[in-house]
Amino acid sequence: MTHVSSTPLASTPNTGAKLGARLSFRDLGLAQLLLDILEKLKLVDPTPIQAKAIPLALTGSDVIGIAQTGTGKTFAFGLPMLQRLAIHKGTGLVLVPTRELALQVEESLQKVGRSLSLRTAVIVGGASMGKQIQAIRSKPHVLVATPGRLNDHLQQKTVNLNDVQVLVLDEADHMLDMGFEPQIKKILAHVPKDRQTLLFSATMPPKIRAMTSAYMRSPAVVEAAPSGTSAEKVQQELYVVTKDEKTRLLEHVLGSHEGSVLVFSRTKHGAKKLTRHVGQMGHTAAEIHSNKSLVQRRAALDGFKSGKHRVLIATDIAARGIDVSDIALVVNYDLPTNPEDYVHRIGRTARAGKSGKAISFAERNQRRDVQIIERLIRKTLRPSVLPELPPARIPNPAPPERPERSPRAFYPRRDSSRGSGAPRTANRGTRSPLTRGRPQRNSQRFGRQPART
Repeated sequence: MTHVSSTPLASTPNTGAKLGARLSFRDLGLAQLLLDILEKLKLVDPTPIQAKAIPLALTGSDVIGIAQTGTGKTFAFGLPMLQRLAIHKGTGLVLVPTRELALQVEESLQKVGRSLSLRTAVIVGGASMGKQIQAIRSKPHVLVATPGRLNDHLQQKTVNLNDVQVLVLDEADHMLDMGFEPQIKKILAHVPKDRQTLLFSATMPPKIRAMTSAYMRSPAVVEAAPSGTSAEKVQQELYVVTKDEKTRLLEHVLGSHEGSVLVFSRTKHGAKKLTRHVGQMGHTAAEIHSNKSLVQRRAALDGFKSGKHRVLIATDIAARGIDVSDIALVVNYDLPTNPEDYVHRIGRTARAGKSGKAISFAERNQRRDVQIIERLIRKTLRPSVLPELPPARIPNPAPPERPERSPRAFYPRRDSSRGSGAPRTANRGTRSPLTRGRPQRNSQRFGRQPART
């Protein structure tokens, strides 16, 4: 592997910029048409990961990009891929771990690809297979897919990957954490070996290193920040609380901070319960987790983006799939099971150079979990003084008990076949046990019918 360390931006290979000069997209080797599109989108200065990865990717080399979320990784692989496809034709394939991230990546690529007459399609679970097959038949230039659903199409032979020229593995560490390694290997078996591979991730665990050795050709490694580094402009706080104090502390936090708030719960059941509690606190809230359909999740996310919902409660499915630039506060109501997810959670705020805040709740028996996170982010999270919490909310009163009713008198039901006075049970038990399961003729079920005249 060729390693390009976190040196100043001016030292990025092939930029043509002088030492100490401020880089623009014009210094990275992009085509003029792409530069005009970026100018219309009011994008002039590349982020660190874009400045380092784009020149290398434009040469056709395999690239490994290490950077935390919210640093512009989509355009770091998207711009070189779109330029190569516009010149050399072929197909680009982008693999991502979640549906939300797939939709976000496809939306970003569309902004540029539309002007280049390059079509995109999204292949994710929870959506109609029929509509996805129609999209595939239209021969899109870029496929953005989750590994599970793409494997479904491969098994049904509704998609062909023989023309893939550029393969992108976005958030590769998260895909492996979610157990997608077998699906990724099956997909790689259908992709041509003569291709360019771009891998982007926030961390570099051993499984990623093994994958790069097996499926990439002398990749160059570019780092905008060391693996596991948290966003610089995120102010991080930690509160040590009991389990019973969590909801009251959340009520205090929501009342003392302004702006939109993203709250992370460890479980789907916890997210649903927490959404109800936040609503009782007087805040508009929505939930997003894997029990929700794709339509429901998109509606919750759109409502959060538009301001309809001030609070979004999510499981780690949203840690890397939410691209909202104005999230003021991230609350780790539950610490993540995987320490790396802490970096991605707090990376939802302080995006695009803005500042933000992240508050984590830890129970007293989770000191070991906090220490693992501290080693990962190379920072010490000192517990803050617990504020005065609001009183515990009185649960909703139970509905009043129904008054005890007197037993109903028995009124035998009328049997139409025997007159008004006989109970319905009077004519039962006439059939043999051997014929009880067989259909009866009308004469057996309703009595003998009078002869027609």
